[in-house]
Amino acid sequence: MFGFRLAKRDQALPGGQVLAFGIGLIVALAFGAVLLVVAGHSPVEIYLKMADAAFGSPQAWSTTLTQAVPLGLAGLAVAVAGSMGLWNIGAEGQIIAGAIAGSWVARLGPDLPGPMLITLMLIGAAIGGGLLALGPAIARAHLGVNEIITTLMLNEIALRTVRYLVNGPWKDPTSIGFPVAPELPEQAALPTLFERADISVLIAAAVLIVFGFYAARSKWGFELRIAGSSEKAAEYVGISLKRKILTVLVLSGAIAGLVGGLRLGATDRIVEGVAEGWGFAGIIVAALALMRPSGVAAVAIAFGALRVGGVAIKGQGVPASIAEIIQALVLLGALGAAVFTTYRIVGPNSNSGGDATSRDMSEVAS
Repeated sequence: MFGFRLAKRDQALPGGQVLAFGIGLIVALAFGAVLLVVAGHSPVEIYLKMADAAFGSPQAWSTTLTQAVPLGLAGLAVAVAGSMGLWNIGAEGQIIAGAIAGSWVARLGPDLPGPMLITLMLIGAAIGGGLLALGPAIARAHLGVNEIITTLMLNEIALRTVRYLVNGPWKDPTSIGFPVAPELPEQAALPTLFERADISVLIAAAVLIVFGFYAARSKWGFELRIAGSSEKAAEYVGISLKRKILTVLVLSGAIAGLVGGLRLGATDRIVEGVAEGWGFAGIIVAALALMRPSGVAAVAIAFGALRVGGVAIKGQGVPASIAEIIQALVLLGALGAAVFTTYRIVGPNSNSGGDATSRDMSEVAS
């Protein structure tokens, strides 16, 4: 309309990731304030209540971090694939697969010492999630099958598998009424870090830091950015796209599977709803982080705080759905702002042409 259009910037705006999320948060809080006023509440009072519930004490921080751990790892799982232009919509199923594999390990070694059992359960969970992602990875790399469809379909298979196990072979014979699996060994519980937080906080932080550093500084990470920027550029410098697709999707599934293992360590048994929607929430986290692993942790903490704050304001007579609306508005605002950190508006007579491959290479290198 009027001849104006979006053209990709030669270089993204510095700090665009932080800027986009900040703008999204401001937009969301502004619209949320309007909703609160309409509902007869003071926005300042409600927002202070949410902030206090999420960050006002060590217990509040522990609750927020407990929410942020699965959000951060699920977001990282999606962002790893997204860094290469792939969409892993199956993190929910991969979390379930990880929980199944972790439970299986616990059943095999119920008398193992706690540290060894927990370690083996987490390794098994990562392998379980990676195996569920292997099929879509092979189909995408060698057959060109859209990974969105295959990863999404496997969510249902994983859900039905855990339902079968809980209601069948793994059903606790002593349970009455609602079928449940037997309790995990006592030593499988994750040690407490402080208040409600356990060592999953440290494990998630380690995974995020190590992967972020490796992706930013290693040859593998550099090749991943090239492949995600342009397939032609990747082929030009001799990068095997098939190998990268396989590696990235399986790694993405393994990280999601780790979430399932950590959730087991925070509960006493596997249940049908072990994933609790974390996999789908991870898609939102990754999108807000602009598919950059470096921003996943901050977004996960912010979203964890919104979840905790949303529960807290129920006691003030405010519908918890308002917190969910704010989350959605953060996403829309941040994604809208992100467009203008990467693209600019040009007039009808502007020329933004150039060699695509060389431009992609220069952007990745920067």
